Order: sequence, then C-alpha cells, then structure tokens
Amino acid sequence: MSPESPIVWVLADPRAGTAAQALGIAARLGGGHQVIPLEWGPLARLPLPVPTLAGLRDRAGFVPPWPQLAISAGRRSAPVARWLAARGVRIVHCMRAWPATGIDLMVIGRHDLSPARLRRDPAEAPNILPILGATHGLTPDRLGEARAAAPELAALPSPRIALLVGGKVRGEGLDPALAAGLGAQVAGFAGSVMATTSRRTGEAAADALAAALAPVPHRLHRWGRGGANPLLAFMAWADALVVTGDSISMLSESLVTAAPIFIAPLGGEGPRHLAMHESLYAAGQARPISAAPAPFPRRPLDETGRVAAEIRARGWLG
Repeated sequence: MSPESPIVWVLADPRAGTAAQALGIAARLGGGHQVIPLEWGPLARLPLPVPTLAGLRDRAGFVPPWPQLAISAGRRSAPVARWLAARGVRIVHCMRAWPATGIDLMVIGRHDLSPARLRRDPAEAPNILPILGATHGLTPDRLGEARAAAPELAALPSPRIALLVGGKVRGEGLDPALAAGLGAQVAGFAGSVMATTSRRTGEAAADALAAALAPVPHRLHRWGRGGANPLLAFMAWADALVVTGDSISMLSESLVTAAPIFIAPLGGEGPRHLAMHESLYAAGQARPISAAPAPFPRRPLDETGRVAAEIRARGWLG
C-alpha cells in the first residue's frame, strides 16, 4: 500500500440507512476514509457466499492500492468485502453475512442473533461483536452541540417529550388515524411535545398528528417542508423519547441520549423489528409506550464508539 492510499474504504450501499452503519464507524475511527459507492446489478439479488464482484454493475473503483481496512454493511456487500479480504484487506462488516468466512469482525445487532444463527456463528466467536441496535453517525458530541445550539427549547414546559414518527416499514403513508392516536396519547402525558416526521410518514398523517398535538405546547417539524431539521436538538432536550417501532435507525440513535425511551409500535413491524424492541427491553434501554410516562433509569449507549474502539484495539489501522 502506498503512503497516499487511504487506510480505510467504506463500501457504501445505495440504501442510506445501510450505508450509514459503515459510514458511522469510519467517521469514529478518524484519519479520513474513502467512500466506494456500490451500484448493484442483477446478480446482487442472489445469495453469493464466495468472494466476488459479480453483483456489481460498476467495478471501476476496485483497483489497487488496497486499503488496510474496509467497512461494509448489508447482505449484498458481503461478497465484495470477501473479495477484498482475499487481497489482504481487513474486513469489518455490519449486519448479517452468513457465512462469516473472510470477515475479520462482524458487527451484528442482538436482534439478528436468533438461536439458529447462534448455532452457526456463536456470539462469543472472536470475529462476532454483538451490539444493541445498529451503528450510525450520531455521536455524544453532536448531541451536545445540538443542545447548545437550541437554548430556546428550554422554555418549553416539562416534561418535554421528543416524538419521533416514522411510517410503514415498506412504502410510505402512515395511517392518519394511527398518527392522531399516537399524538393524542403523547399529548396526554407531556408538558410539551417536540415532534418530527419522516419521509415514510406522509402528509395526511402529519396533518393528523399536528391536530392531535394542538392542545399542548409543541414543535412539529414536517419532513420535506424545508429548513434545518431540529431532530438532534429535540432529542438532546427531551425528558423522554417516544419512538415509533418501525425504524431500527431511529431507535439506535436514541440510545445515545440519557432520556427514557418508549417504543410505540405502529403495527406491521416484521420479526426483525419486533426482535429489536425485545432486545432493548431486555437490556433495560427502552420500555413499551404502555409504560409511559413513568421514568426509568438508563445509561446512554455509544455502540458505534465501542465498535471503533474495538477496531483500534485490534491494531488494524497500522
């Protein structure tokens, strides 16, 4: 490897949520990294357990000099990561990648470690690092900066509840009745509400949510309406968070805060999402919304920072 070549490559899946897991780890390692965008071709749909670039539509970025470390995420990127491993590159992979052959460290959420998978790759194996949730780009420092940048939120009546609303796991358009019911439930125990919607919420559901929050002091940031997104400030100032159960990313980022977290299932969440909820309940990191608003103690979790520390401890950055 030449002195000019980057130490770390990030294999960036086109899906933003998947890519964010690898990008979040790379950012915490410091020292810079190179993003290699992955554009999938038809073969990427197939399970490819061997090292190969066959699933890629464009392979132009895969030329030496090779990095010391590559970080990937998602099933489709695993064969690409294994191809780099065959060329001497250390591999850190997020999410499932069975078999784990050729992967130096698999970072996998406890919600993905079913008994069947544990039998194939036990969590205590040296190349398996179980975490709660998924890695991401939110850091404790960014959360603190967001709080400092929005001192006006201190004037909202307590308890200040941050309400993070998603939508259908697949597709767009949350049922407006569900949005209204959730908004009314949170408004019933909040001193004030700081709410955000997402791309999957939809305009009709956002309208219903706004109407339900009208009786209490609130801030509502509607996705797609422009302006700076106050999500991090809302999270930083919250006395408690209510997070809809459809988004593993939102739940994982919420763990960085010190506030109690309540999960509001929307219905239709699949086994992985439900397993994610149960993993957070079992760890004492969240409770169902039926338990709100009773506060409970929990410690902030910086799982992405823990992964970065593990990589450094293994001496993979030269």
